[in-house]
Amino acid sequence: MEVSTSILSVKRDNCIQTFYNLETAGTDYFHIDVMDGKFVENNTVDLMTEYSEYLNSITNIPLDVHLMVEDVMSYVKSFLVFEPRNITVHYESAKDDKEILEWLSFIKENNCKVGISLKPNTEIEKIYNILPYVHTVLVMTVEPGKGGQELIPSTIEKIKKLKDYTKKQGLEVDIEADGGINLDNVKSLRMAGCNIIVAGTSIIKSKNYKKMIEKLKNT
Repeated sequence: MEVSTSILSVKRDNCIQTFYNLETAGTDYFHIDVMDGKFVENNTVDLMTEYSEYLNSITNIPLDVHLMVEDVMSYVKSFLVFEPRNITVHYESAKDDKEILEWLSFIKENNCKVGISLKPNTEIEKIYNILPYVHTVLVMTVEPGKGGQELIPSTIEKIKKLKDYTKKQGLEVDIEADGGINLDNVKSLRMAGCNIIVAGTSIIKSKNYKKMIEKLKNT
């Protein structure tokens, strides 16, 4: 299991030190939650741009960019400059599959991996025909938009269904889960087929980042 640490709740005044501590604690990725205040309520664009600039100059840990935005293409271009490992777009941001595929090929043309994300109420079957074109599926296990929520249990079943489908089809995709993940539910996610988890609050609020990340990876 890999851990992508959401830096949404990192305090600005000591963010550089926190990023350094997370790197030495063994996070696999820094999860960049980009929210435009339209697709979801919160607006984190300035903060995430600022944090991505810092991270780009101080660490080699890859950036895992999650776009919760309406105007997808303009944000794709803004965040490609940070050379992230991957950029994940939301299924619900597009008017149709054709538009999603255009976004995905643009991102790939810029030497970046691609992901598709879906909200808790969007059925997993909706993205089946997009799966051959993505590296990652990011299953939201809470409603996107703010940190510190509780994981919605039905989303675990959704991950299981996705894992079974990709196995049957012989598709190789990372399954990433995001929202309300902690030591109480991480094992269920792993067993359902998840191989990357996004954790924010549970790591940032812990007394020892290294211990918490190790536990999340190995529970």
